[in-house]
Amino acid sequence: MNLLEKTCQDIFPQDSETRDKAKQRLEMLTMPHWALGDLMDLAIDIAGMCGSIKPQLKRKAIFTMAGDHGVTEEGVSKFPAEVTPQMVYNFVNGGAGINALANQAGAEVIVVDMGVNANLSELSEQGKILNKKIGFGTNNIAKGPAMSIANARKAVESGIEIALEYGKKFDLFGTGDMGIGNTTPSTAIAAVITGKELRDLTGRGTGLDDQQLEGKISTIEKALEVNKPDKNNGLEILATLGGYEIGGIAGLIIGGAMQRKPIVIDGFISTAGALIAYKIEPFVRDYLIFAHRSVEPGHKYMQEVLGCEKPLLDLNMRLGEGTGAALAMNIVEASCAVLTEVATFEEAAVAGSDK
Repeated sequence: MNLLEKTCQDIFPQDSETRDKAKQRLEMLTMPHWALGDLMDLAIDIAGMCGSIKPQLKRKAIFTMAGDHGVTEEGVSKFPAEVTPQMVYNFVNGGAGINALANQAGAEVIVVDMGVNANLSELSEQGKILNKKIGFGTNNIAKGPAMSIANARKAVESGIEIALEYGKKFDLFGTGDMGIGNTTPSTAIAAVITGKELRDLTGRGTGLDDQQLEGKISTIEKALEVNKPDKNNGLEILATLGGYEIGGIAGLIIGGAMQRKPIVIDGFISTAGALIAYKIEPFVRDYLIFAHRSVEPGHKYMQEVLGCEKPLLDLNMRLGEGTGAALAMNIVEASCAVLTEVATFEEAAVAGSDK
């Protein structure tokens, strides 16, 4: 049995008994009933994920997966593909949005080369990034499959390996991405899995004008027509339409879920990775915390498939990198603190409600 199947075999739903215990404790806290609302609902989820009513989520990491996309030759992005490796250097130098927000949240940023179209061996040799490169960017999905099934599996299993390697060091995982053009494969994945109309899913990405947006929609239509993936086969969807970084995110989710770790999902591209993970192993859905809702119009439909009607934040963000996940980690940790640090009426010797 290979790594992917072995890992999926060990993923189970949230622990219902622990959820019940967490709910009982929260109902007895020194405050009016459910006065902290959604924070308390989230606390139950966290307890169920971790299998403990005293979960610890102090050690946090954002995994920013980077990869390039052959479909950029179709003009689907305002930025050239060269920006992907340039941004990797920016991450390493601490100058990106993810660095600022992760620092504020007390989270470590781990940058992973999944398939950047540049030689980044110097950075990996210096220990500044992880080298999990599958190839120098994917193929153009408007003309054929993004990658082989073998490379799709390799991308997912690379993500699993990262989750297993860092599982003992961190309590809370966050997903992030970098890859010029990656809203195009993510939208294609969303179209296949949600079944929604392409025009309802496709956004402007890095800031396309009306004409460029029409071109992007046309490109995705070609990709769907050329590739025709099985909507129930996660690896096939990834191989035909996806990106190496999307596969890495899917694997990180699968590996994190196997270890009963809460995983904070960033934006549009990260949610595409979550959809792939879900199609491979549906129980991963029990370990996902949705950070925010992206400006990309398809994001809400993707989240709905994964059981999320309302994410933690909605701040008109569309940067990626893991920025939304970093910001939401403050809320996740706060929710955990409500469960573990607030006293019950009995513990505090405070008179409770008559009802």
